[in-house]
Amino acid sequence: MSRDLRRSVHLFRAFLVEQSDPAHFYGELARDSVAGIAEHLDLDGAHVLDVGAGPAEFAEAFREFGATYVPLDADPDVDSVRHGGVVGDAGHLPFADGSFDVVFSSNLWEHVRTPEAVADEMLRVVAPGGLLYIAYTNWLSPWGGHETSPWHWLGGERAARRYERKHGHRPKNLIDDSLFRVSVRQGLDWAEAARESRRADVLALRPRYWPDWARPILRVPGLREIVTWNLLVLVRKR
Repeated sequence: MSRDLRRSVHLFRAFLVEQSDPAHFYGELARDSVAGIAEHLDLDGAHVLDVGAGPAEFAEAFREFGATYVPLDADPDVDSVRHGGVVGDAGHLPFADGSFDVVFSSNLWEHVRTPEAVADEMLRVVAPGGLLYIAYTNWLSPWGGHETSPWHWLGGERAARRYERKHGHRPKNLIDDSLFRVSVRQGLDWAEAARESRRADVLALRPRYWPDWARPILRVPGLREIVTWNLLVLVRKR
């Protein structure tokens, strides 16, 4: 697939209506994500586990490619889980080793206290030769505070208090409770550790929304934490 500037503009425009038209944004993001996975593995007949499942658009995108899709989330009220999904803990997946051809996780890492341990657990249930796809929003990203952004740059609790004054209630994502200060460096280090331990081969490390030519950003400490927005880690299990 072509990851050029036009694609990036298209995704960022969709992102601008995430709140007002979530079906449009998540539909575009789901199709883009699944197409990227299909570059490396034939999804027709593949068994896919979505850890931290959310919008139903991801289920639709995987099924369009012929995959058997299993959503898992800790929240039983998530749309995709209510319709035949699994309620479970990402850190203790209720599946045997090597159960899935693909394990997919979009914007979960920033919501768990031990993201590296969760990644290890997800890799455990990937079959040899299968793929693990992790994408997450890092804390110093312009959207790192989620609905409190960009005021999170002045401190997570301060941003939450400002949000409460403006909206009359606390934000859904509270720092050190349901949102954590995960960095780009953590994702890069986890991928390197998986490679060095010969558990997986790294297929892609890139800013998820940016064109392919933006990948060198990840080599620049500091800068990468601000401009990456969302890091994509894609590995193939050995």
